[in-house]
Amino acid sequence: MDIAVLGYENCLGLGFIGAADLLMLSRRMLKTKERPSPYRVVTVSQSGAPICDGSGRTHAVDEAFGTLDSCAAVIVPPFFCEGGNSLPPTPEISAAAAWLRRQHALGAIVAAACNGVFLFGEAGLLDGRRCTTTWWRHDELKARYPRADAARGASLIEDRRVVTAGGPLSWIDLSLHLIRALVGDEAAKTAADFTVVDAAPSTQTIYIPPGHVSASNPFILQAEHIVRQAGDSPLTSAQLAQALGVSDRTLHRRLKEFTGETPKSFLDRVRFETARMLLETTQSSVKQLASASGYADETSFRRAFRRYAGMTPGAYRSWSLARRGVKA
Repeated sequence: MDIAVLGYENCLGLGFIGAADLLMLSRRMLKTKERPSPYRVVTVSQSGAPICDGSGRTHAVDEAFGTLDSCAAVIVPPFFCEGGNSLPPTPEISAAAAWLRRQHALGAIVAAACNGVFLFGEAGLLDGRRCTTTWWRHDELKARYPRADAARGASLIEDRRVVTAGGPLSWIDLSLHLIRALVGDEAAKTAADFTVVDAAPSTQTIYIPPGHVSASNPFILQAEHIVRQAGDSPLTSAQLAQALGVSDRTLHRRLKEFTGETPKSFLDRVRFETARMLLETTQSSVKQLASASGYADETSFRRAFRRYAGMTPGAYRSWSLARRGVKA
């Protein structure tokens, strides 16, 4: 079976070559005397001609859309952008979107990293599907493809053979995910160990700056301020609605519209951001942090923090210190 890596003008060269190389290295490792190569890695572009990535480097490809009839999976790397540059509306992008739509219809798993997810939007493959992209493109994704069910900060989501992942390096997670889906869990673990990468995707949430969600929306800014001001006092969604001067229904509608969150997930996320900041800037114990962040008890705090950060509060504090070059 073929796993194709899609190349197109201005794509991120690292994502294009990196995904192909990681899959090729893993393929060689998975090949045994008893078991032939479990898949073939094929690079593909619209015409089969070399592509020029976003840094101006040229890369040869193996196949054209017309010569690669069908494949088991496709990986789409991100595109190279500066500032607010969006996906360019070119004939090549339209052709790539149509080809991805056809491959998916033929049974392929299609997987995109970072803003490469926008090609799925152009193909109509995000309509009604749960998906994600890098945190700093989330609002643009929602605005451009309103029928997509976009989850802010998620690391990797698969919904009916459409796989989307976060940051520019998430092609690593996608490659291992496809090996797991096509060859099995043990093969994915072997590939991860051989290439010295994590078998499970990391969360984006720990990298999103506190207040990023509320920066451009006065209503969300006020709501976050109320949650933070509550401190260790319990705050329910009904109390938050009352403090904002709106009904429960209006609160739910506006949060869903502006952040994609329910009132409960909004409260949890703001409390998590508060706890994360305190972990980075104080020596408070986990019990003290739980109280200061508005959690009823330490157990619920630890559970919520792990859900958002992908690690325990203690592990996060150590990670944060190491990231800043500070000794514990």
